[in-house]
Amino acid sequence: MGNNVGSGWTGVVNGKPQVGAVARRTRRTSQEDIQRFSDITGDCNPLHYDRALAEASIFGKLIVQGGVTSGLLNAVVAEDLPGPGTVFLSVNWRFVRAVGVDEEITGEVEIVSVRDDKPICELKTRVLNAAGEECLVGSAVVYVAALQR
Repeated sequence: MGNNVGSGWTGVVNGKPQVGAVARRTRRTSQEDIQRFSDITGDCNPLHYDRALAEASIFGKLIVQGGVTSGLLNAVVAEDLPGPGTVFLSVNWRFVRAVGVDEEITGEVEIVSVRDDKPICELKTRVLNAAGEECLVGSAVVYVAALQR
C-alpha cells in the first residue's frame, strides 16, 4: 500500500488502497439478526416475523431486513478494505434479491477509484448468496479517517 508521506493518506491504518483491490466477508444470517435490527430500528415488518405470511408472499420465505444485508458491507469496509477509520459518505444500492433467514451471504467491495489529495475512494459493492446470485448491487463513496500519528 506504499508510502503515504505528504499525501492525503498520511496516518491511514491500511495505507492508500490500489484500484482493483477486492475484499470479501461471508456470514450466515439468523433470526437473531432480525431481532437485533428490529430492536435498533423499530422495523418489525411481518415479512421478517410471520413465517406463514412470508411464505405465502412473493418472497416465499422469512427474509432479513435490507439493513442486515447491507450491514455486511459496513464490516468489509471498516475492517478490511479500505479498513479501520472508514465511513460511508454516500451509497447507491439496489436490493435485487431478498435474503432469507439462515442464508449464507458474502459482502464484496472493489476499489474503483482513489483520490490522491484526500483519503476518499469509490467502491463497487455487492452482496451475493451462496449460489453466487447478486442480492445487493451498487456503489459507495467512503472516507478513511487517519487513526495513526
